[in-house]
Amino acid sequence: MNNFDDIRPFNDSEVPAALARLIADSEMMNLLLSRQFPVLTQILPGVFNLLARPLLRRSLRKLTKGVSTISDFQHHMTTRLEGVLKNSTDSYQFSGLDGLDPEHAYLFMSNHRDIALDPAIICLGLTSVGRNTVRIAIGDNLLSKPFASDLMRVNRSFIVKRSVSGRREKLEALKNLSRYIRHSLSQEAVSIWIAQAEGRAKDGKDRTDTALLKMLALSKNSEQSFAEATGELNVIPVSISYEYDPCDSDKACELYAQQNGMTYKKDPFEDLDSIKKGFVDYKGRIQVTFGEPVADKYETADLLAAEIDRQIHLNYQLFPTNIIAWQMHSESVDQSVLIELQTQWPEEDWATARHRFETRINSMPRDHQAIAIAAYAAPVDSQLHYSAQSQRP
Repeated sequence: MNNFDDIRPFNDSEVPAALARLIADSEMMNLLLSRQFPVLTQILPGVFNLLARPLLRRSLRKLTKGVSTISDFQHHMTTRLEGVLKNSTDSYQFSGLDGLDPEHAYLFMSNHRDIALDPAIICLGLTSVGRNTVRIAIGDNLLSKPFASDLMRVNRSFIVKRSVSGRREKLEALKNLSRYIRHSLSQEAVSIWIAQAEGRAKDGKDRTDTALLKMLALSKNSEQSFAEATGELNVIPVSISYEYDPCDSDKACELYAQQNGMTYKKDPFEDLDSIKKGFVDYKGRIQVTFGEPVADKYETADLLAAEIDRQIHLNYQLFPTNIIAWQMHSESVDQSVLIELQTQWPEEDWATARHRFETRINSMPRDHQAIAIAAYAAPVDSQLHYSAQSQRP
């Protein structure tokens, strides 16, 4: 495993030291305090942080007292996640888990809407049926601080080196990443989660990046075809649907800047704030659907991407927010299609649902509202497209 030491998650033996480093890291302590006590840290940052850090460290040591392995840490995180979801959702459900072979490790590839909640809720679904959690792919753009790397790697995350410069260096990093994923699945029988494309689909248009699939094949042996190499990875498309996106307004703001030729500059802690919003802010209902293993018959990255997209879009749970946004976004609506979509929610109070959605949209800056509506509507257009394809002779 030495070849993977710079990207792999921590081993159990490394957990106590990693937790000790995290609790000792003053920058991390200051960040936690600034998010929990924003006013005090703005008015008296030096004095307040100096007095509060020892108390916070004492609390964290008590919280992690019984944590000495990756499983301990993830069990603790799962328990915390269940509590958070109880307060921030109306419900969350999983389907397709009964189709998983307990003897197999899988490469779960999902659409990507939330930085940390997407893999966390997949892990929650897997543990709910007695399966182990997954190793989580995370870009090094989220690991600019040493404490962030420690925190992610103790939570079974491995690093995707996106910031590598130089063509040869990038290729070597991709090859090593590909070898690690294959090693985890075939040699260690540990499942992997990876998003279908780099970054969140802020516009709601979930599409698999063919470059990602080509990366997965870089570790094949010389005698294997692309189909054989990717087929043995046991890829399972996963559809993650949130009724309300806690970061919808932020995403619309970023897209507005991009669409109008403006430079969007992220706040240094914007990703961490997005992670916090994703966990604690209201999400309505959540549905996670595990698809079927992708066979070894797709000879090109384009064909494989098309199959992954097909499953993700057809398994995507369209919530009333999506259907209402589709009505608002479309210039003309086929009433028969609308009625068919609404039959998915026969007991829904559509007037109330529309009022709630419009209230949320109207709270955003006017120039951002159409962008947010389009993002909520996009999964409907995608599902209708793939449904029409499946009905063709």
